[in-house]
Amino acid sequence: MARIVLATIGSLGDLHPFIAIGRALTMQGHHVVLAVPEDGVTKVRAAGLDAASILPGYAAICNRLGLSPDEAAAKVLADTNFVVDQILLPSLRSSTAALDELSADADVIVGSIFALASEIVSEKRSLPLASVVLQPMTLFSAWQPPMAPRFEIMRHQPRNALGRGWNRTFYALARAALRRRHARQIDAVRTEHGLPPSRGAPLLDHGPATAAVVCCWSRALSALPPDAPHNAVLTGFPFFDSESGADEEIAVELQTFLHEGPPPLVFTLGSFAVASADRFYEEAIALSHALGRRALMLTGQPGPPRRDGDCLLMNYAPHSAVFPHAAAIVHHAGIGTTGRALRAGRPQIVVPHFGDQFDNAARLEAAGIGLTIHRGRFKADQTLNIVTRVLTLPATADAASRAAQIIAEEDGAAEAARHIASLAPTSLSLIC
Repeated sequence: MARIVLATIGSLGDLHPFIAIGRALTMQGHHVVLAVPEDGVTKVRAAGLDAASILPGYAAICNRLGLSPDEAAAKVLADTNFVVDQILLPSLRSSTAALDELSADADVIVGSIFALASEIVSEKRSLPLASVVLQPMTLFSAWQPPMAPRFEIMRHQPRNALGRGWNRTFYALARAALRRRHARQIDAVRTEHGLPPSRGAPLLDHGPATAAVVCCWSRALSALPPDAPHNAVLTGFPFFDSESGADEEIAVELQTFLHEGPPPLVFTLGSFAVASADRFYEEAIALSHALGRRALMLTGQPGPPRRDGDCLLMNYAPHSAVFPHAAAIVHHAGIGTTGRALRAGRPQIVVPHFGDQFDNAARLEAAGIGLTIHRGRFKADQTLNIVTRVLTLPATADAASRAAQIIAEEDGAAEAARHIASLAPTSLSLIC
């Protein structure tokens, strides 16, 4: 039995895959502890795993910043530096100390891209680090550069070495900028733990402790690029989507709605972009009425389910329970929601809000599975034709079905768990 500590920071799109991997590791006989923000501990424990807090919860961070949750979400969406400057780095000293204590008898550490403490603790304790990469964009490939704001200058389909060289030059400049902006604070924490200054750039580079880069998405969305790290493996999506963490029954109102008529449109902005929804759901209702379609709105707003004509509005429902019943899925292209929509085999309309969502949306379009609508143009009268096209094009339905068939053959959580467990000391791997 290996002792494995998994550290992740972020929205449910970050937490849920780690719960899935943790459960798979437990099924394979290993002892697992998830190191998460304070507000994720209860859910992890409800899922049957040990958990410890290494970071304040979202509400505590908002209180420190003097912002409401909606105001903080708006700043995250508007400024890509806000997460690192105002959330991650101010807590790096305490989160590193907490993870270091938690890892005293660990055999392997697993960390997400935002869990900056995982690299420091792994290097300090000479433990193998499995870097879990959840989004294709964050491989930062010169062959497949991100299709997202701030990366527009890159050559997105480089035809030759010159184009790829241009992209590498862009990354070099980005590394230098990140080092100038963040290295002093990160290196101060490294010094406290007896480590020399880091040579890499935060978020872009993998440190010397990284023994494997575990890419947790399906080849139905993206293959590994030619310049992926030599120790990168592609596993498939690790799926988990319980609201509480425990096994749950579907609400009676939802069961009734899904079975009382033709397949509905399903609208969701996930667990974070929903905090800055603006008029998304009002326009979604108007769009559904204009199409004469039933619709399910997952609004992220507390309260009992309610009806608006042929639309059912509710706080949350497991995507695994509702997406297979959809005529089409309209979402923000967060990686967790994208994976579930691909698994359901339904056409997609994506309305990206920030970060990797633009890149995920571009990959879905390239695969012929759906179309993208700019967030500012998501108006019922402007999107009617786009949604109609997605609902009626046979090629879109066929592409979505092919993706679902690929994902049905994958077990991303179990595959990721096997690669992570293989990093444990040889004697433990042989015993297990």
